[in-house]
Amino acid sequence: MTGVEFSTPPTLPPTNGYSHVASVPPGSRLVWTSGQVPIAADGAVAAEGDWEAQTRLVMENVGAALEAGGATWDDVFKLTIFVVDTSALATVRAVRDEFLNLERPPTSSLVQVAGLFRPGILIEIEAVAAVPAAE
Repeated sequence: MTGVEFSTPPTLPPTNGYSHVASVPPGSRLVWTSGQVPIAADGAVAAEGDWEAQTRLVMENVGAALEAGGATWDDVFKLTIFVVDTSALATVRAVRDEFLNLERPPTSSLVQVAGLFRPGILIEIEAVAAVPAAE
């Protein structure tokens, strides 16, 4: 994404794969995705209890939603990740990092929730992207 500026000021704590601040230039077209869960287009659910498989399918679903909105992973400036527990955070980060530009990681929030909409679903992710406006 051209134009979005990412920063992690020295006045804030160090990060692990995300930026503290993203500034979106005027005139950008914003694309929001709904929270995506580990369910494939055919209705198949990723393996229950498998953090890696569920995270990978969620990231693939977010990518498909971004594409439908005319954006790519490089355009993402904000991720919100919902998990039912933080025990597999290293796995979630490792899979997430396969999809992101780690030289310009988006801002990110991780929220532990009591549960998601269906038992067995471990993770849900939503994204916000900024695409240069068409001229």
